[in-house]
Amino acid sequence: MRVFSLSCLSVSFLPLLASAVKRREVPKYDNTTYPKSHSTYTKTTVAVLGAGLAGITTAQALSNQSIDDFIIVEYNDVIGGRVVHTTFGGYTVELGANWVQGLDSGVPGGPVNPIWILAQKYNLSNTYSDYDSILTFDQTGYNDYSDLLDTFENAYSIMEEDAGYILTNNLQDRSMRAGFRLSGWEPCSMGDLQMAAEATEWWKFDWEYAWTPEESSELYATTNYNTSFYQWSDENNYVWDQRGFNTVVGEAYTFLSLNDTRLWLNTVVTNILYSDKGVTVYNEDGSCIDAKYAVCTFSVGVLQHDVVTFEPDLPVWKQQAIAGFQMGTYTKIFLQFSEIFWDPNTQFFLYASPTTRGYYPVWQSITAPGFLPDSGIFFVTVVKQQSYRIEKMSDEEVLAEVLAVLQQMYPNIMIPQPTAFMFPRWTQVPWAYGSYSNWPPGMSLEMHQNLRANLERLYFAGEATSAPYFGVLQAAYYEGREVGERIAGMLTGDCLNTNWKDTGTGNTTAGGVTCSNDKHYVELHGTAPIEQY
Repeated sequence: MRVFSLSCLSVSFLPLLASAVKRREVPKYDNTTYPKSHSTYTKTTVAVLGAGLAGITTAQALSNQSIDDFIIVEYNDVIGGRVVHTTFGGYTVELGANWVQGLDSGVPGGPVNPIWILAQKYNLSNTYSDYDSILTFDQTGYNDYSDLLDTFENAYSIMEEDAGYILTNNLQDRSMRAGFRLSGWEPCSMGDLQMAAEATEWWKFDWEYAWTPEESSELYATTNYNTSFYQWSDENNYVWDQRGFNTVVGEAYTFLSLNDTRLWLNTVVTNILYSDKGVTVYNEDGSCIDAKYAVCTFSVGVLQHDVVTFEPDLPVWKQQAIAGFQMGTYTKIFLQFSEIFWDPNTQFFLYASPTTRGYYPVWQSITAPGFLPDSGIFFVTVVKQQSYRIEKMSDEEVLAEVLAVLQQMYPNIMIPQPTAFMFPRWTQVPWAYGSYSNWPPGMSLEMHQNLRANLERLYFAGEATSAPYFGVLQAAYYEGREVGERIAGMLTGDCLNTNWKDTGTGNTTAGGVTCSNDKHYVELHGTAPIEQY
């Protein structure tokens, strides 16, 4: 067991004044005034580890049931987690989450995306992403291969039906690549159109999931898409609010006060000791928290990097689930130009590299109408292997490649040097190690349940633990709320998470709903007995 020095960290912050009129504002903090000390040893009822959206909705659910004795521990000096922005060229741009994905079913009293409810509540500036507003390019410049977009959509519809058949008949899953092939979509067989088809597929799939079709589940990628876009609407709204998307995470201040001593910013968790009696959390600054319950909202990337020690060691079934899930990296590369050389009325620009799939393929203009027309900001997105590759390069090397692609797209003009250039390196961020999760082929629903299942009084929540919504903000919202209600139910006897059936253990209400342990599977069996091998 690690020996910890017993010293206190002084964390301080300052709320900034609200600047926008008729808008709800999120208190922001720096570390210059208002010292907040927490003692070396602190007891609490619930320790919430992480102040991303899952951590905030966990604490909100506790507060809603009058459980006010909790501590939220956050690595950074601001809440929001991977909903994070920065200033670029005089404008606020989002480094992480950027869209409200699926809005409102349009049916009176029907389902509404909770992120859309928050976006409206806080009057968040956002604009519909029109995926028909797109121009296509290759190494020769503009080249209209947009008919491939319709061809892909037709194949995707066939694949969707196949995924539905797999689901309803409890059949074996397959990779999304296999699903595309069975639906008649195979870029490698398209001859001279192969690279244009590769770019089309990247735009339609990789850009959403941050992994390739070969590495993604047909069944769960399809159901993931449908739960948001078929349940609510097919709208994706791009958030460009100059306060930042994490304005919606300011919902925390409906139950936290300014300078609330229950919010521990700049606090890095190093060790977690858990048992059926409680959870003890040790921090890098020497402080520790002794809690009856704890909720771990760390990303899959953090859990996979073993930067936090668990005692006892995580059981094999939990380790296998963590190792088996995927953490994607989604990298937006921002450029700002003093003059606009691209079509100012178009939102998206698709580039097909002649040699490399996913090589600076999707460009996006936020100078288009309805966004920030005077910003001069043009950005391109890469994922996975291309993200890993450019993270190892210097900014100058990446800029040279990016400008070379733009020169191919616009051969008749001399591409100017940008006035600003920037991109995040998400796989190197120690509190994230990636952008968001993805469901790989071979990950069963039972194995995923092991990812979210609790260990004694240590619970887990985050976008990755949501089977229907993994990878998007509503996943974090729902998972945090569910585990908060579960713990509140155990503490108060009033169980609100009514989606869970009584397993015969734990606290239950008259309706037979349990607020106790998540089910987990110690052994996961294959489909064929050994005699068949």
